Amino acid sequence: MQVTETLSDGLKRGFSVVVPAADVESRRSKRLAELSRTVRLPGFRPGKVPTTVVKQRFGSAVTAEVLEQSVSEATQQVLTERGLRAATQPRIELVSADPLLDLEFKLELELFPEIAMPDFAAIEVARMKAEPSEEQIARALDDLAQRQRELVAVEEVRPAAKGDFLTIDFTGKIDGTAFPGGTGTDMDVEVGGAGFIPGFTDQLEGLSAGESRAIEATFPAAYGVPDLAGKAASFDITAKQLKRAVVPVADDELAKKIGFEGLDDLKAALKGRFQHELDQLSRLRVKRQLLDALAGTAGFPVPQGMVDAEFNQIWQRLEADRKQGKTDDEDTGKDDETLKAEYRAIAERRVRLGLLLSEIGRTNGITVAQDELTRAMRTEAQRYPGQEQKVLEFFRKNPQATETLRGPIFEEKVVDFVLELAKVTDSTVSAEELTRDPEAAAAAPAAMAAELAQPSAEA
Repeated sequence: MQVTETLSDGLKRGFSVVVPAADVESRRSKRLAELSRTVRLPGFRPGKVPTTVVKQRFGSAVTAEVLEQSVSEATQQVLTERGLRAATQPRIELVSADPLLDLEFKLELELFPEIAMPDFAAIEVARMKAEPSEEQIARALDDLAQRQRELVAVEEVRPAAKGDFLTIDFTGKIDGTAFPGGTGTDMDVEVGGAGFIPGFTDQLEGLSAGESRAIEATFPAAYGVPDLAGKAASFDITAKQLKRAVVPVADDELAKKIGFEGLDDLKAALKGRFQHELDQLSRLRVKRQLLDALAGTAGFPVPQGMVDAEFNQIWQRLEADRKQGKTDDEDTGKDDETLKAEYRAIAERRVRLGLLLSEIGRTNGITVAQDELTRAMRTEAQRYPGQEQKVLEFFRKNPQATETLRGPIFEEKVVDFVLELAKVTDSTVSAEELTRDPEAAAAAPAAMAAELAQPSAEA
């Protein structure tokens, strides 16, 4: 085999490869001989089909198969003999594939860069730790009690006031025509409450049971249904019954109602969930510091093919969000040229960090064990109650899906490895201080309380 280097530019390499026709023909003849011993054709005994007949029937397919195999093996030989690590799928261009001539093709690829290991001991990060406060738990209990409220009829005949509930029928129209989803029957709506488009519930104040009223309201510009976003609508309202909310006391009885042994058990569960959220947030913040520090040490070039692939994924998600009327506040008012430049920089940072973390793991023998993957699959399956076995079976039949779980596990193990060597300063702070960062996911008492109120919370 003859190999000539045609390109050496940064991480890009190019080669011209020539495989002698005799080698290709030898492989082709061998394959045809194998087929003559195994193929079954009418009029011939098994294993006795003449090679000439096999060649006539299957020659073209065998030639294509042999060419593909020859190119693949030659490419691998080029990489192995030169100690090259391809970062992207090599690009192949056939120059000559005539069975009577030498096989010639061009090979182009990008290599993984040489990555020097950072001085992990020189990395400094601050790790904040916090515990949930009594006030946090009290707010969660209050919210939990609110979610368990019951609506009872108001016997007194009077107009609805803010905080009351009205059972109503309504029909919404735009330009005089009813629109899909704009009709409701026997709906309990809190007067002045949230959950409807702005101005809707406020206009229910003063309405008495048995009365009707027409109100006007405008859908927000960022409304989830594009056909309704920003449009003015009218609603014909009929009030049917006035109700008030009876909120239970947060006590043992309420705790037992939602599946706990008592109030102390409920408080302990809330505290445990909050602590888990705070610990996760602490982990996210220290991990972000660590990745920022590692990014500052990573000055190596990155394969542009990998950057292009990452950028394309980001841009496709952005365009999909646009079609749904979703736009990040930070992107508002920017033209595509500016956005593409910003997101390409993000893509390059992601690729560079990914390569660095991968190299740290490879150099230090960090791997993901099968039992870790199995636990991750089971955790993922638990997100789909009642379909756990189907999800697990999906992973077993789709190795590529399983690999999507390997990456995050590997990344966390590499982060743990570096944190063990870095200089980590721990400090105890309040939950409020830990959750103050607007870019991080803070613990949400209301959301946690709502989750605990579900029957599956203790399953």
